[in-house]
Amino acid sequence: MPTAMTFQSLQADLQNYLERGTVQDPIVFAQLPELINFAERRIATELKLAGFIVPAVFTMQAGLAVYAKPDRWRKTVSMNVGSSAVGTSVRNQVYPRSYEYLREYWPDDTQTNTTVYGVPGPPKFYADYNYQNFIVAPTPDAAYPAELVYYEQPALLDNTNNTNWITQYQPNLLLYAALLECSPFLKKDERIATWQAMYDRIAAVVNEQDTDKIIDRSTTRQAD
Repeated sequence: MPTAMTFQSLQADLQNYLERGTVQDPIVFAQLPELINFAERRIATELKLAGFIVPAVFTMQAGLAVYAKPDRWRKTVSMNVGSSAVGTSVRNQVYPRSYEYLREYWPDDTQTNTTVYGVPGPPKFYADYNYQNFIVAPTPDAAYPAELVYYEQPALLDNTNNTNWITQYQPNLLLYAALLECSPFLKKDERIATWQAMYDRIAAVVNEQDTDKIIDRSTTRQAD
């Protein structure tokens, strides 16, 4: 039967590879969960994989220009909005622009298409307002159904969350990322190059495969 990685099995693997971190080695034992989380964050930061893409539906509210980003958001892929305030399957893309562009295009976010032009209409553009929020323009004049597609940080592993997308689909990548995080903590600088090379090799293959698959709705995504 094929083996499957879990939070517990990964800790056991690290103990075997490192020959450290057992219960009798309490300092390293206590640090392994945090080092695993560092490895998960490294992967989510350095790689943009199809498995990290998540759609989220929400409702734009009349008179509200700033909206909270989803929990564990890392980067927006696209946004669309329904063409009718009562909801419809017909969607219009909301295009990314800089924050400065939005402020110049729509300087008063208390105004809407209806108040300025007398014609209702959904937002056309969005921008990052800060890390936790984004802003749209024009300000919605009604409650519009919307969808945000974004890269997320998968839920981090712990004793109550034994698996996630990385353990299910890229366990070897997570193993080498975790070993790479462990080496500086253990002051095993001579092993950093080894784990870095193994991590980089797998990461390059995975990233190339996903670059070929992911389409940013209008153009092929290029590797960052």
